[in-house]
Amino acid sequence: MSPITFKLTAATNVGMVRKNNEDNFIVCPDLSASLWSVPEDADSVSNLSEEGCILCVADGMGGMNAGEVASDIAVNSIKDSFSSRKSKLSLDKSNFPAIESFMKKAIVTADKKIKEKAKSDSSTNGMGTTIVLAWIKSSYVNVAWCGDSRAYLFNPVSGLIRLSKDHSYVQQLIDNGSLDPEMAFYHPDSNIITRSLGDSCNKAQPDYMHRVISAGDIILLCTDGLCGLIQDDEIQKILMAEKDCLERCKSVLIDAALAAGGHDNVTVALYQCVGDELEEDFQKTNPNIVPRRRGLFWWKK
Repeated sequence: MSPITFKLTAATNVGMVRKNNEDNFIVCPDLSASLWSVPEDADSVSNLSEEGCILCVADGMGGMNAGEVASDIAVNSIKDSFSSRKSKLSLDKSNFPAIESFMKKAIVTADKKIKEKAKSDSSTNGMGTTIVLAWIKSSYVNVAWCGDSRAYLFNPVSGLIRLSKDHSYVQQLIDNGSLDPEMAFYHPDSNIITRSLGDSCNKAQPDYMHRVISAGDIILLCTDGLCGLIQDDEIQKILMAEKDCLERCKSVLIDAALAAGGHDNVTVALYQCVGDELEEDFQKTNPNIVPRRRGLFWWKK
């Protein structure tokens, strides 16, 4: 069976207005080797290991250095959770309840560490962070999040969809029918979040989802420094135009946020599935059919 192959990159930018960057991110191209670093060449192709790869983005809150501290604690706590021996995950690729439990526990642990720091250091009192975490394992992406940092899935055929659902006041208005989804981007209270890590009044309540992915799919994680400044249709256009060069795709996304004002820090992490073992095996046995998958369905050319 042919291996799943992928490209991976990530970057952050302080933006055009703020003096400090409260965003943080980590990526691990090879979880089996605990390789926690961004590939030097965004367009180099790697084989996906059995334990998969990790992308994580966090958007700190609290002003001055406090937000930066919270997001740094969050991503490093995630790193520790996935690097610990007990996580060398004998979890089967499709054991989604166990994967969900593990990912949510990792986020709750990060929340506890942020609260412990705030309690021991008064200068960080009130700090918090959002977080979004993607674990690509075999032909599935598993996503867990708390707050309004987002995960998207882009496919050249089916377009862009959100994998995560914002924990925000505006999303609550949409859910109860008080706000048209098309107006959410312009709402003056779009920066109000309803869940986060570090909230002294509430334990972190992350959500989880999983989805099958295949060759050509791109996973995008970002802070609201991107999705709060450019709309989804523009993100989709950029991903479509730059899908053949992940390095340029990353740069164009960040540049678009800066061109839109850059009043927030902006962070993006990108994973692109290049080769898919399921798709390649299908093509070998069905040479006259071109696979174009949405979910688990196949279309003839």
